[in-house]
Amino acid sequence: MRSVSSTTCFFLIIGLLVQLSVYFIAPHSPLALISGMLGICSVVLGAQGNILTFVFGFAQVVTYTYLCCIEHFYAEIAINIYYFITMIYGVYCWRRRMNSNTLQVHARRLPINVFPLLSVAIVLLSVFTGWLLKQYTDDPQPYLDAFTTVPAIAAQILMVMAYREQWYLWLIVDILALVMWLRAANYCMAAQYAFWCANCVYGYIQWTKSLENIKN
Repeated sequence: MRSVSSTTCFFLIIGLLVQLSVYFIAPHSPLALISGMLGICSVVLGAQGNILTFVFGFAQVVTYTYLCCIEHFYAEIAINIYYFITMIYGVYCWRRRMNSNTLQVHARRLPINVFPLLSVAIVLLSVFTGWLLKQYTDDPQPYLDAFTTVPAIAAQILMVMAYREQWYLWLIVDILALVMWLRAANYCMAAQYAFWCANCVYGYIQWTKSLENIKN
C-alpha cells in the first residue's frame, strides 16, 4: 500500500498553493513562508496518521520558534521547545503502533469521562498563564498567547499517544493562533493556521475512519 494517500497529496498541494499565494499577495519574511510550508506538510501527514509528520515537524518547530522570538510571543516559544522534545518521544510511540506497510499509526479513543475534566483544567491553567505573561513579560497578547499554548500542551500529549480527541484541541489552538498572527499582521503565518483549522476537520475524519477499521 502507498504510504501517502491520493487525498492527502491533494490536500497537501492545496495547502502549499494557499501558502504561496498569500506570500506573494502580502509578502512577509521568507522564513515565515518556509515555516508555513513545513507546517502544512507536517499537519497534513499527521492528519493521515503518517509517521513522516515528525520529519517536517522538527524543521517547522525550529523556524517557527525563531519567528516567535522576533514577535516576543514567549509562551509560543516555550510550547515549541516542548513540541521538539515530545516529538522525539512521539517517533518512538508511533513506531510501536505503526502499520509498517502504510507508515500509519493505529488511532485510539480517549475515555469519554476524561475529556470534560481535561477541558476544565486547560481553561484554568490558560487564565493563570495569561495573567503571568501580562504581569511579568512584554508579551503584547498575553491571554491569547496563553490560550494557544496550554491547550496545545494537552493536544500534543494526545497526539503522541495517538488519541483521536487531539483534533478537538488542535482546532481551538489553531483558531486562536490565527487571530494572534492576524493581529501581528503576519499573513503567511495566519494563512498557515487557517489551513490548519481545515486540516483539523480532515484529521478528525481520517482518525475516526482508522478507529472504525480497527473495530471491524
